[in-house]
Amino acid sequence: QLTTLDLSDNQLTSLPESIGQLTQLTTLNLRGSQLMSLPESIGQLTQLATLDLRGNQLTSLPESIGQLTQLTTLDLRGNQLTSLPESISQLAQLTTLDLSANQLTSLPEQICQLIQLTILDLSHNKLVSLPETIRQLIQLMTLNLNGNQLTSLPETIGQLIQLTTLDIRGNQLTSLPLQVSRLTNLQFLYLNGNVDLQLPPEVHDKSAQYIVHFYRQKLEESIDHLYEAKLLIIGESGAGKTTLAKKIEDKNYELKQDEASTDGIDIIQYRFSLDNGKEFRINIWDFGGQQIYHQTHQFFLTKRSLYILVADARKEDTDFYYWLNVVELLSDNSPLLIIKNEKQNIPLSIDERQLRGEFTNLKETLATNLATNRGLPEILSHIKHYITNLPHVGNELPKTWVKVREVLEQDLRNHIPIETFLQICQDNGFTRHADKLQLSGYLHDLGVCLHFQADDLLHKTVILKPTWGTDAVYKVLRNPHVNQNRGKFTRADLATIWQDEKYAPMRPELLRLMMNFKLCYEIPGQPGTYIAPQLLSPESPDYNWDDRQNLLLRYEYEFMPKGILTRFIVEMHPWIEQQTFVWKTGVVLTKDGARAEVTERYRYHKGEIRIRVSGKRQRDLLTTVRHELDKIHATYERLKYNTLVPCNCDTCKHSQTPYFYALDRLYSFLDRGKPQIQCYESGDDVEVRGLIDDVSPDIRPKTAKNQDSATQPGNTFNFYNQVGMVNTEGSNIHGHQTGIDSSDREPRD
Repeated sequence: QLTTLDLSDNQLTSLPESIGQLTQLTTLNLRGSQLMSLPESIGQLTQLATLDLRGNQLTSLPESIGQLTQLTTLDLRGNQLTSLPESISQLAQLTTLDLSANQLTSLPEQICQLIQLTILDLSHNKLVSLPETIRQLIQLMTLNLNGNQLTSLPETIGQLIQLTTLDIRGNQLTSLPLQVSRLTNLQFLYLNGNVDLQLPPEVHDKSAQYIVHFYRQKLEESIDHLYEAKLLIIGESGAGKTTLAKKIEDKNYELKQDEASTDGIDIIQYRFSLDNGKEFRINIWDFGGQQIYHQTHQFFLTKRSLYILVADARKEDTDFYYWLNVVELLSDNSPLLIIKNEKQNIPLSIDERQLRGEFTNLKETLATNLATNRGLPEILSHIKHYITNLPHVGNELPKTWVKVREVLEQDLRNHIPIETFLQICQDNGFTRHADKLQLSGYLHDLGVCLHFQADDLLHKTVILKPTWGTDAVYKVLRNPHVNQNRGKFTRADLATIWQDEKYAPMRPELLRLMMNFKLCYEIPGQPGTYIAPQLLSPESPDYNWDDRQNLLLRYEYEFMPKGILTRFIVEMHPWIEQQTFVWKTGVVLTKDGARAEVTERYRYHKGEIRIRVSGKRQRDLLTTVRHELDKIHATYERLKYNTLVPCNCDTCKHSQTPYFYALDRLYSFLDRGKPQIQCYESGDDVEVRGLIDDVSPDIRPKTAKNQDSATQPGNTFNFYNQVGMVNTEGSNIHGHQTGIDSSDREPRD
């Protein structure tokens, strides 16, 4: 029952393993001995709150120390430690950690996970730098770095806003980061002994608070704030999207009798003043509602934006579930408003309660008559409220960034060479090449410009007017000749389509832009001839299929975004059989003696992709097909689908309509130690491992996960940078539960 044991100032060189039997210990004092190591059994002292090991000769700690999860104070000063075990990150209750007078050359990342720390002493080690992750120690009040070899401090030190004492004496610092200005609780700042530290004369011999205030002024002189956001207006063709965009820009805009439908995308800028006197800029993206544009929405729907869905009260043709699902899937749940355009004051009723229950990002449903401006002031008020409260609004930016942004905005050109962009950056205070490219990537994400840095051709051009690029793409997709040829076009066709002076010199770049968006591919063996698969014939060609001993696989989607199969066709086009067995909803592939038929079925937003493979080396081709589809799935952060595996019992294995199991359910059986599962077609027991190996011997399904928007910034055009994990939760397809349920029953389609 011992709770306190003091063995300090002895000549102990080791501890017996039996010390681990003192399981009620809360305090253990071993300071001032000759200990060179600790026994693994120390991890059994799970009630320990205080452990004092200072003044020994420890060169390492056992991994079992991570089991001391009740520890609040750990004193290791005056030892010979050069590293710490990874398990130290498990000491979640630790508030005081003293590592002074050891031999550490770097701060272990594990320490930065101890977010309850209030005191951290790292003095008199050999630290040459601190990790950016030190920002995680948000409760830290005292940080002692005295007597190390630090040449700089990370900017993230400014996020330790609880700090009251910062000791950085006796290092090799030459300056302080401006971010120390955020340490508003700092009372003691020790700087002596940094012989090359160049402090402004105004702060010599001044208090910590004075220095913090001084650097705050300096920081404010070098930064600006972002007061800009993107508003996307979506909905069916003719709903009034363009009229609303014009009314936001100018409430006195007069409606035209036959307002022309938006061809592709129009971008309008609207400015208004904030309460702090700053100007806020809204980039309004007005989307064409025609079906041809739906597959390209995914390139432009972005995170950290505000969405408006316009519904026409007279037509009552708005598919609310489609649009709300699209926004939820592609925008990381950005806020959305529904605007009911009640033309001729015809009311529109929707089941708002049900929609709110399914879509948490639906914020308001507002009614208007755009012909009379009824309800328009309320709409404008709500738009301003939600768009100014987006997470990124007001973010601090270097003033140099804002200067370049202003120069580019005033440039009337559609595009500029990368060399011109780099020179503009140089002229406005940039010195490092990497910083210039970082800015182009930032402006790309915001939708201000387009710069595809990873493409060998496109990286040479910065597109200043995004609509220049998107209009060029849509000119091809809308072209009557291309449509009549079922999506087939040549370079000669492009010379005619892009004959305008603003396009002609940039035809290779525009073609590459279409290929970057996965909107077309070049036909193998036919140089200069291309296919846009979304314009292919809806009818499948005639072909024979050997349905004996096929490998089958299905993907069922809770909501299936348009364009998955056409993107798959672009990726797999080298293996299209005879380059003719391809249509709008299917494709036949041939590779290494195997054939794969991949088809799409779309019903009421739910859908499925069916795969069957025949011939030799079936598994290899199936693995290739799965790999490409999984890459496409990964670009949708909230996509929910099930991978369904066919039964291989005697009844099912020769059938084209076998019983199917959810793949994640099969793995669940293995995890629970159940090697067999019943087929509900034949009633036979089937080996789970064999079912999995038939289709996927080496691939385990991804688990459900929605990534945080803060860790994955929105990318306006390069949707392949928007990578998320697949959600494999059970989805209700055709009224049946296809996930894991207590009955262990997997109904058949």
